[in-house]
Amino acid sequence: MSRVKEFNLPDLGEGLTEGEILQWMVQVGDEITLNQPIVEVETAKAAVEIPAKWAGVVTRIFHDAGTTVEVGSPIIAIDTEPGAGPLPSDNGGQPSAAALAAVEVAPAEGAVEPGLIGGPAPGGRTAVLVGYGPRTTAAKRRPRKEAPAAASAPASTVVPPAPVTPAPAAPPAPVAATPSVPAGRNGGVALAKPPVRKLARDLGVDLHALVGSGPAGSITRDDVHAALSAPADAPAGAVASSAPSFGPDREQRIPIKGVRKLTAENMVASAFTAPHVTEFLTVDMTRTMKALDRLKQRPEWRDVRVSPLLMVAKAALMAIARHPMVNASWSDATNEIIVKEYVNLGVAAATDRGLIVPNIKDAGRLSLRELADAMTGLVQVAKSGKTPPADMSGGTFTITNVGVFGVDTGTPILPPGEAAILAFGAVRPTPWVHKGKVKVRQVTTLGLSFDHRMIDGELGSKFLRDLGAFLTDPEAVLLAWG
Repeated sequence: MSRVKEFNLPDLGEGLTEGEILQWMVQVGDEITLNQPIVEVETAKAAVEIPAKWAGVVTRIFHDAGTTVEVGSPIIAIDTEPGAGPLPSDNGGQPSAAALAAVEVAPAEGAVEPGLIGGPAPGGRTAVLVGYGPRTTAAKRRPRKEAPAAASAPASTVVPPAPVTPAPAAPPAPVAATPSVPAGRNGGVALAKPPVRKLARDLGVDLHALVGSGPAGSITRDDVHAALSAPADAPAGAVASSAPSFGPDREQRIPIKGVRKLTAENMVASAFTAPHVTEFLTVDMTRTMKALDRLKQRPEWRDVRVSPLLMVAKAALMAIARHPMVNASWSDATNEIIVKEYVNLGVAAATDRGLIVPNIKDAGRLSLRELADAMTGLVQVAKSGKTPPADMSGGTFTITNVGVFGVDTGTPILPPGEAAILAFGAVRPTPWVHKGKVKVRQVTTLGLSFDHRMIDGELGSKFLRDLGAFLTDPEAVLLAWG
């Protein structure tokens, strides 16, 4: 069994074929433990940390940060028996042909004990994300040697342990001093989370010129903002910004990749595949807002995040139970309309990486309190950029809350495979005729887009009407609908 094993980029989501390496958390020569996070990779759906499949010493990193790698390509090599002595090498310090021939590639799915990293997970997928399998120890790094030769070795080469040899009689020739790597650098790669990277790109700040103030020298948002206000004559080592965002042609070019690329592809496919129809309904939500205020006062709800979106989600779930065809999909492959008994409720979330739509599995079976907790957790994970790919697939109905931006409503585009999507607008104090008199009431506007192949005007109108009835008087509807 080979001691040097290559770890290939795993499939991090359904149908994904590639991922971009955001940052390496280890370097060549580092000692790592089982399940220690070693690299952060961004796919079209999420940014995830990949843990080590074996404990040992890193002997090679195949791709630098910023490189897009195909699924199945090797990304790192690990010496799993570092205590067995130095690896065989040729005269140039590289591993010998025999050593390279003995490199073992990560076993295929099913060849590893279930539950461990790389082993089969529920649903037949490979367990690759942080949290799968036992994590035995905290992540740590072996102290780096200060030898100039080791410091200058490129990250993509194998650095075997040096054999013990007698010290030379003559003193070594003086070595030219090399500039130290700033605290915010990782072997030349700036340590920063995806939201910070996006902020830096948007503001035109070069992360490689910054010294990070965060944990392990990572660059924070404050570091990026400070770079913009740093004086032009700041001394070396101080925070500095790069060239302006716009070039001499007064244009900025942003690569289309990751979440934005997938969103664009899906929206174009949906817009030109499903015949969209959008209907609008203005609703008096005064009683709903009062019900929310009473709910917040209950002891068991005081620590729960309660918002009008929670009531809109509950209204949608109850209306779907009355009109199941709204929770369906169109299949050209089988020439069928597939109506789902379960509701995977998607909630569109704006993040620093772009718009994503994670969904709550089987939301129709949740109580109001369970739904509130699920929505809070969904949004928090989405904001952190760590939403698992599984949470962004399989949605059946989506709500987009444009009201948080002060927008009244919109004509949302259907997520591929879904029959309807609801836009929830801002709730505003508005003059409204109530019981024959003009009063100030809490009013919102709903926008429902649906696929006219499955939902005709009558069904769409009835569904929207029931949504409005719930939000107008939720307590009465709960009693009437059960």
